[in-house]
Amino acid sequence: MTQAKPRTRRPLTLQTRLMAAVIGFVSLILVIVAVITSAILGGTLERQLDEKLASYAVRFAQLVDQVPPDLATAGNVLAGQPAPEEGMLFAEQNVYGTSGVVLTSPGSKAQVELSTEQLRAISAALNGDRAATVTLEGLGSYRVIVTTAPQSGATVVAGLPRDDIQNQLTTLLTVIALTTVGGLILLALTTAVTIRVSLRPLRAMAATATRVANLPLDRGAVEITERVPASESDPRTETGLVGASLNKLLDHVDSSLAARQRNEERMRQFVADASHELRTPLASIRGYSELSLRALAQAQARGAGAGAGDPTINGTTTSLERIQAQSLRMTSLVEDLLLLARLDEGRELLHGTVDLTRLAVESVADAQPTAPDHDWRIDVPDEPVIVVGDAGRLSQVVTNLLANARTHTPAGTQITLSVAREGTDVVMRVHDDGPGIDPAVREELFARFARGDASRARQTGGTGLGLAIAKAIVEGHGGHIEVKSVPGSTTFTVRMPVAPPPPPSPS
Repeated sequence: MTQAKPRTRRPLTLQTRLMAAVIGFVSLILVIVAVITSAILGGTLERQLDEKLASYAVRFAQLVDQVPPDLATAGNVLAGQPAPEEGMLFAEQNVYGTSGVVLTSPGSKAQVELSTEQLRAISAALNGDRAATVTLEGLGSYRVIVTTAPQSGATVVAGLPRDDIQNQLTTLLTVIALTTVGGLILLALTTAVTIRVSLRPLRAMAATATRVANLPLDRGAVEITERVPASESDPRTETGLVGASLNKLLDHVDSSLAARQRNEERMRQFVADASHELRTPLASIRGYSELSLRALAQAQARGAGAGAGDPTINGTTTSLERIQAQSLRMTSLVEDLLLLARLDEGRELLHGTVDLTRLAVESVADAQPTAPDHDWRIDVPDEPVIVVGDAGRLSQVVTNLLANARTHTPAGTQITLSVAREGTDVVMRVHDDGPGIDPAVREELFARFARGDASRARQTGGTGLGLAIAKAIVEGHGGHIEVKSVPGSTTFTVRMPVAPPPPPSPS
């Protein structure tokens, strides 16, 4: 049973983190301010209410002293007295008992008797304190104050509902909440705009870096024209300083690439010029060696074999034959170097219609006599595979790949050349079941003068340019070549579009 991979958490952007920090910090401050303001206002309103109740309690105590003790119930004391405020509470306790009423409306004589449970709740809330807050069933929250009648000694309690205080606090908190939400929305918008404007140079730098990263620097592009705009690279700001530094870096890279390109062009020109100049003396060496061998052969023929056993003549003949062989090899090397130089300049390919099926059949037919001890196979479709390219150079690619497989594999190795159409591309593969390529040299296999002798048996000499030429020709047709190799299976794959891109104009 496979274990599910843990989901990676998406990182927060700098703008999100800054906005969260600013809004969170401001929200915390506003909450603290709201709590402190509510506490201060609530305390102030409670003190004002206590002062008002204290004056009412003194007034009620005076009224209690004006009524005989046996008749001094709460209802009798307030009989005929107008209620100063709606919901006013009055309770009185003397030796004859305890009673209490609530005046239901100001200016009227309507009274509601307090129940025994409500009187007990008031007594329990006070419990020896001068003032207390009590919740009475059916009446709500009340603030009560107790005092003593100066003459009769009766206990007098005055109370007022706390609805006004609660309403004021509710209104204050509502206003604070609405103001806070509106302020936070405005703050979020302002912060988002400010941060977005401030981070604009960073986005410009990222866009510039992305465009530079997409330049085909590995395929001949050596000029970097992308730069961070001057408006986003002002060194007087922090982000602008980074943009200015990036522009300076791109300037250095651009100049370095230009210098490298000039060096490569000079080197290619040197190789082309040297190869061209070497062709004439090599041809002369080859011609003179052939003439000398022919003269020796004629002299031996005229002497009717008289000097056939002369070691001097035999040694001279051998030396001339070696000179001729080495001149042929040097000529081949010079021609290959000259071809590579011209391919680098894009001047060697002549595009036309090429039948790869026929080309493959002819290449295998030409390769069979050179290695009859190998097992040659071909796999091509019945229909012709037509591409636009240089027939001679494509034939050279196939010849080089077949020669590479033949040279570096032992007798009895099966070599297969296949051609197929895959979508808009044409694919050629040269496969062999030989010993494979050493991984240590596989990455450099298409480099110039690279050799794979460490892993494959070498049977004939070579310049190490065959695969480099094949790679240059394939890339000149807009394709690419790759190799995959393990012991017992090596495959070179050439993939090209049906119609290659136009050749670059010579600089």
